[in-house]
Amino acid sequence: MKSLWNDVKATACESELDLRVYSSRLLGADPSLVLHGGGNTSVKISEPNLFGEEQEILYVKGSGWDLATIEREGFTPVRMDHLLRLAQLESLSDSEMVNQLKTQQTLAAAPTASVEAILHAVLPFKYVDHTHADAIVTLTNTPQGERIIRELYGDRVVVIPYVMPGFDLAKSVATLFPCNAHQDTIGMVLMNHGLFTFGDTAQLSYERMIQLVDEAEHHIRQSGAWELPQQCTEHEIKPQLLADLRKEISDVAGFPIILQSHREGAELAFCQRQDLAKISQRGPATPDHVIRTKQLPMLGRDVIEYVADYQRYFEHHAPSSRTPVEMLDPAPRVILDPELGMLCVGKNSRDAGIVADIYQHTMAIIQRAELLGGWQALQTQTIFDVEYWELEQAKLHRNSQPHPFQGEVALITGAASGIGRACVDSMLQRGAAVVGLDKTPDIVDQHTHADFLGLHCDISDIDSVKVALEQAVLHFGGIDMLVLNAGIFPGGCPVSELEDDQWRQVMGINLDANLSLLRACHPYLKRAPHGGRIVVIGSKNVPAPGQGAAAYSASKAALTQLARVVALEWASDAIRINTLHPDAVFDTGIWTEEVLAARASHYGISIADYKKRNLMKCEISSKDVAELASELCDQRFSKTTGAQIPVDGGNDRVI
Repeated sequence: MKSLWNDVKATACESELDLRVYSSRLLGADPSLVLHGGGNTSVKISEPNLFGEEQEILYVKGSGWDLATIEREGFTPVRMDHLLRLAQLESLSDSEMVNQLKTQQTLAAAPTASVEAILHAVLPFKYVDHTHADAIVTLTNTPQGERIIRELYGDRVVVIPYVMPGFDLAKSVATLFPCNAHQDTIGMVLMNHGLFTFGDTAQLSYERMIQLVDEAEHHIRQSGAWELPQQCTEHEIKPQLLADLRKEISDVAGFPIILQSHREGAELAFCQRQDLAKISQRGPATPDHVIRTKQLPMLGRDVIEYVADYQRYFEHHAPSSRTPVEMLDPAPRVILDPELGMLCVGKNSRDAGIVADIYQHTMAIIQRAELLGGWQALQTQTIFDVEYWELEQAKLHRNSQPHPFQGEVALITGAASGIGRACVDSMLQRGAAVVGLDKTPDIVDQHTHADFLGLHCDISDIDSVKVALEQAVLHFGGIDMLVLNAGIFPGGCPVSELEDDQWRQVMGINLDANLSLLRACHPYLKRAPHGGRIVVIGSKNVPAPGQGAAAYSASKAALTQLARVVALEWASDAIRINTLHPDAVFDTGIWTEEVLAARASHYGISIADYKKRNLMKCEISSKDVAELASELCDQRFSKTTGAQIPVDGGNDRVI
């Protein structure tokens, strides 16, 4: 653990709040300290109110903000005097505590203050830092955890037994801290929870955190518990197995899920431990994680058994809950399997990625704690209380209105440009995870979105397609939607001069490659939780062919006919397929400025008029086609298959 403090950057901070932002980001930059919204920080600042009266304000991290990226706006100003009076109450319900925090904000637009705001207030220091450092959690989750902490730090830290976060913890700290702290106290360890440090400056509080965590890491190393086994056996995975598992989990969850596969050495080594069934079934590293990972991971592939166990867990502990609760979905969030490795479940790729990050750290914590004398989690009722704590649930349900394609996976060919790229954007905006295939290598870096996977793939090469599909399923768990967009449009050529090689090339890409891709995707599409959907990008040339485009027109017509047969054959697999026939989409690669000028000149009109040469006098864009392609995959078209829809602004020959 190294200090990242930079005096030049710190000096550039113009205020105490800016320093608070700077040092908070230093903490957030290290995932072994905090993960995905974990931890919180604060600073106490004296400032005048509207009447010019000085008042002490606690600026504390707002709920929903992440320390790694927090800005000034992420800190909520709350009146200190009121927080200190709250700490003197004998009891305070969760809902009333949140109400008090909201009503005592001095900035209405600020986020709701952290549930630890009262705790930060009662600690008599200007700057306060709180993390869930892996090393601290490792030490405190052992049978001798408290003894180790006291021997390691002596009286430099105050040790607080585990208490439910929120008012109960603040009340406990308000009682215990003054009795045990002294002038040399630099930190506070919350058993099975994390670490607090504090100081009169941001640098002092931050570097005390680094110092104490470094000492904990050093102790683990000195005890021979730092290095973890990496030996494992790799197994070949059948992607359809993952698609089956995703379908089963989606069914019990009640919504489509993303299933991410993680099979690096560390994950496989953990999943192949002989004592996995024992050490993985004791609970999460810290109770806060339960809202993301659930109390226990699923071992193996028996979803029904896991669901039954979860229902028994709920029925046993719900009667003792702090407030009446209803059971959450019983689907696992982490699956550990000696062959499949670690699989992580989420409503989208971001959620699944958060689960993966948390459990990767959990695996290390568990194994190091085992080497230190045994991994020991908190009692199950305590974990249950946090999982069903209304304040933690609020974090998950914030902005809870799901996007229409949340948890679903779309595969789009020819995704690097034109209609294909527009389809990628449209699907992402609707919440889908998107796999973009293109023969252009740039597809790999086209998006940094967590829900996008760009794969360099020539769809006319079936081996390349199979590899791409395997990567897609390992990354997202399956395929729900398929957009067949890739194709070629050769230069104009009359039939009398059309050569066999050109004919075969066009047919090979526009027809044969799509047939192969349809066959390869069929096993995944029929396992789609909401049914498989296919959109074929055809052409106006199908109902109204043009001279000089025999190969292109015939290939698109054959593809359209293939789609009609697929509609007949695959409806029993709950797969629907529809075809769009665009015309004159000028923002695609085949329409260069030179070609546009030449065509406009041929008709004796301007380029602007040529672009609107349809009955409705409108221009058709790639986005127009993409939006309709996405709509065809929506539930509003759930009873439509085998349809052909023009996207051409009205063409008298088509009509």
